[in-house]
Amino acid sequence: MSYSNDGDRGRNDASRNNTRNDTWRSDGGIPPHAFDPMSQPELFRGVLTRRVFAFLIDLVVIAVPVILAVIFIFLLGFVTFFLGWTLFGLLSPLSIIWAIVYYGWSIGGPHSATIGMRMMDLELRTWYGARGYFVLGAVHAVLFWATISFLTPLVLLVSLFSRRRQLLHDVILGTVMINSSVRASVAPAARAY
Repeated sequence: MSYSNDGDRGRNDASRNNTRNDTWRSDGGIPPHAFDPMSQPELFRGVLTRRVFAFLIDLVVIAVPVILAVIFIFLLGFVTFFLGWTLFGLLSPLSIIWAIVYYGWSIGGPHSATIGMRMMDLELRTWYGARGYFVLGAVHAVLFWATISFLTPLVLLVSLFSRRRQLLHDVILGTVMINSSVRASVAPAARAY
């Protein structure tokens, strides 16, 4: 069922034909998922195990600059007659900001994956197949840490019942983690809706 809009008489035929009018749609307006676990099971094979190892690698990547900052502040305290140790109060908020920026930049980057995800051959995509972007990566990290803090066992249980092996924060954000090397040969390009 389609509704044609007669209100665009002032436009030329070429521009009218190039635009889609989705005012009325019989499919409910919701496009299907780009990645189907029934027809493309290789996209989701081993994803949960590799996500755990990717998380551990990312934890090291995030922790190394924080540990270096702790060492620097500790030594700075001796040089400044213990005044430098007041910077330890900034360490916790700066560590949180660093983690959010790390996830935002790496998921919003060209690989749509953190360093740990790339090492484990994983990639984060939206449910309709598009790459991640900075805000999605940052919110993904915040939701992950929030859900893991309050619902530790439930976060992992959700993935056992999800056909796409999504964790709780993936379901909330509408993202999916897939095998990046398999995606190139199997998955369709992202749809623009």
